[in-house]
Amino acid sequence: MLVPSRNRALRLRVWRLGASVVTLATIMPKLIRSAKDRFGTFSGPVQGAFYMIVACLGFSIMNIFVRLGAAELHPIQVAFFRNLFALIFMLPWLASHWSTALKTRRFGLHATRAGFGLCAMLFWFTSVAMLPLAEAVALNFTVPLFATIGAALILRERVRLRRWSATLVGFIGVLIILRPGFMELTPLMSLPVIAAAFMAISVICVKRLSDTETPAAVVLYMNLLLTPLSLLPALFVWRWPSFEVWMLMVALGFFAVVAHIFITRAYASADASAILPFDYSRLPFIAVLAYFFFGQTSDVWTWVGAAVIAASSLYIARREARASAEGRAKGTVTISPRGR
Repeated sequence: MLVPSRNRALRLRVWRLGASVVTLATIMPKLIRSAKDRFGTFSGPVQGAFYMIVACLGFSIMNIFVRLGAAELHPIQVAFFRNLFALIFMLPWLASHWSTALKTRRFGLHATRAGFGLCAMLFWFTSVAMLPLAEAVALNFTVPLFATIGAALILRERVRLRRWSATLVGFIGVLIILRPGFMELTPLMSLPVIAAAFMAISVICVKRLSDTETPAAVVLYMNLLLTPLSLLPALFVWRWPSFEVWMLMVALGFFAVVAHIFITRAYASADASAILPFDYSRLPFIAVLAYFFFGQTSDVWTWVGAAVIAASSLYIARREARASAEGRAKGTVTISPRGR
């Protein structure tokens, strides 16, 4: 856990963020309706790109809130508050889908997905709290690479040489960021990569669930299970937050919901291969925010390694899109490893 920060300038920024969140919470429904009306006449990929960029901005702001909250609370407790307030903000939606979404024959797989999702969240929040933010985000771009491995080993999907080669190139990008032999490697540097591996397993679970479960059921069970699951480890590191951090945690839950709404709209608007390039806007967003709030700067190797990882992931997405199209033409279905 980070040393509690009482820096006056930082606390002022927290208050400004809180005021911005209250304002945004008030106008967000109108913004979503306006965006839908304005972009409804554009093509699916254009709409998807817009929604993805907004989602990436939301996730980046989320990470800033995690970092600020972890100055006073343990990252595990921050993860619990993220789940708690996200669940509260989602209650109206959950209530409207309650009767149909609760029907499931695969509760065990829902619970498994929630468990892996919680592990991913705990590793990710800890990395956000302890590492330079741009470096953590760049290393977390490896989710599609791990998902490709999982698709081959768990789903028995056929992965040809080109996708394996692209996956290998992606992990070379990780080595470029970490530069073993040229800089000291610490266990902390492995956290975003471990988080990416758990995220990929969660994606595989979602793909399995999507065979029989409705999207409403997948969302409902994930949110219902994550809150009590994250409370258990949080109790061991519990401390009551200050008023400023309470406000941050509410904002964290709010932006978690908003970001996931927009990313869901993005994937519903266009094929993943069309909007995936815009997912990498998270890096410039977080780099700017990290510099503004914490004075962090990114070295050139972080950007080079992130570019290599992004290029390999984009190639995998294009190959997957082509394989899916060929599968539909032959009457078969190919499962894409890409997702959140």
